Order: sequence, then structure tokens, then C-alpha cells
Amino acid sequence: MSLGMVAQAQTLTGSGASFPYPIYSKWFSEYSAAHPGVQINYQSIGSGGGIKQFCSGLVDFGASDMPMTDEMVNSCKVKLIHLPTVLGAVVPVFNVPGVNDLRFSGELLADIYLGKITNWNDARIAKDNPGVKLPDQKIIVVHRSDGSGTSFIFTDYLSKVSKEWAAGPSKGTSPSWPIGVGGKGNEGVAGLVRQLPGAIGYVELIYALQNNISSGAMKNAAGNWVKASIPGVTEAAAGLKFKGTDFRVSITNAAGAQAYPISSFTYLLIPVEPGDATKRKVLKDMLSWIVKSGEGEVSVLSYAPLPTDLAQKELATIYSLK
Repeated sequence: MSLGMVAQAQTLTGSGASFPYPIYSKWFSEYSAAHPGVQINYQSIGSGGGIKQFCSGLVDFGASDMPMTDEMVNSCKVKLIHLPTVLGAVVPVFNVPGVNDLRFSGELLADIYLGKITNWNDARIAKDNPGVKLPDQKIIVVHRSDGSGTSFIFTDYLSKVSKEWAAGPSKGTSPSWPIGVGGKGNEGVAGLVRQLPGAIGYVELIYALQNNISSGAMKNAAGNWVKASIPGVTEAAAGLKFKGTDFRVSITNAAGAQAYPISSFTYLLIPVEPGDATKRKVLKDMLSWIVKSGEGEVSVLSYAPLPTDLAQKELATIYSLK
């Protein structure tokens, strides 16, 4: 490497969500390879940890599946914007001996996670799954142990379909789980479900596919049974309108015949005010590269790309950063 390259060498650090980690890992590796002297270190520590580290000024950018509330934004010592990067699906995953396909309504999932349904041969599970031979086996509920945007997406959905969930644990990155065992990261939940016969959990779609875990079909707002898919996630975001540069939105339980109901954007948390000038230049260039080039690679990892009009609005926002 030349002295000039050493002088220009830059390392960007980021931390947060595990939901988009597979695509972020790919993007950051490719961007660094195409830009000698630039290194991007990203730690998949969960959305809650990412928000905390970003707002404490410990990293150059954060990542969260949960859009921060106005209160959280106002208490963050770093002035920021949320930039959606991709859309993804959270899927219920299960390890039920002899069973590969299951259907879940939102109310059924909520009652399993509330501890009201405790056995796989429960009549309510059987009602949604005619013809499936359900074993007499205790349900082991698995949830996240860390502050998690995936948990936020999952509980945001449960809060919309179950009044009891909304009035109880409600939505959040670290809700007070009524029952269950915790796993750290999407990786940890996937690992526990694989290891424990009778287990049920929730993970981002790519983690179910990569770990060869069965995932269930969901009953959507239109009353149709749908498996997570790129078209289903895309339909969940159809017709969204954004005002200005505030891209925070919830798309769980969206309308649409084939919309997948536990869908979400995931966000990069980007500082608005200039810090280190050279780092800012690299960050802006990386963000524009993601929108213009990286989006073309997301479907390989079972994410859905940004809607075209949103991508254009984001580019304009990125270019306007100081």
C-alpha cells in the first residue's frame, strides 16, 4: 500500500441490529474491497445496544430495526436521521418432531407467547392446521435475551392483533416476556430452536433459511395464509408516503391480499452534524453506494429492496448531509 493510501486510510465503526447483519456484512466487505484503505467494522449486538452506543458517540453509525421514538431521538446526544436500508420478514420458527409445515394466526402466536397455549396438540393449533399430526409435546418458547429490533417488530405485530398482548407485555426491544428462554441475537434464537425439540421462536427470514429451520405461514390482515417472501414483504410496504426526511414507519399487519404481516424496514442511524470530515465523506459515499449498488444484491439473502421512490428520496437526503 502506498504512503498516500495509508494517509487516507479510514475505519468506520458501527453496531446494532442482527436482523440485517447478513446483508450488511456482505455490503461492508464489498465496499471495503472496492475502496482500498477503507475498513468498515460492524458489530451485530442488537438494536438496543446499537442505539445506546450510537447515542453515546461510541460508533460512527448505528443500526436498528426499531425506529426510535421522538423521546429517544430527543434524548440522544447525537443529532440523527433514520435511513431505511432494506425490508425483511420476521418468521415464526419451530422444532416439532415429525412436523414441517404449520400455520399461525397472530392471536395464536400471542397466546403461545403469553403462556396460554402450552402444548403442541392444543385444539387451537389443530384448528388452524387441519390434517397435521401434532404431537403431545410441551411448547418451549424462545425469545431474545438482548435489546432487539427483531423483538420490536414481533411485538409491534402482536400488539396490533392481540388486545391482551397490547395491554400486557406490549411492544419494545426488551419487553417483559411472560415465559420462555432467551437467546442472544437472531443467531442465538435460531440455535436454541434447532437444539430444543418442541421449541418455537422468531427470527429474520435469512436465519431460518441458513439454519434449515421450519418456519410457519401467517394469517395476514386480509385473512390469507402467507409464507414470508420478497413479494409479500414488498406488498406490505406498498403505497407508503413519507414526509420530508422522516422515514420512520411501522408496516406490520399491513393491508394487501399477499402482504406478509410481520414485515419491517431496518434502519441505519446516521449523524446529521459533521464530525471528522474525512470520515463523513466516506460515510456519505458508502451510503450512496448502498442505495445505488447494494440494493441490487439484497434478494439473494431474502431481503426486499427499497421502493424506488423511497430510494430516490434517501439519495437526496444523503447528498444533503454536510
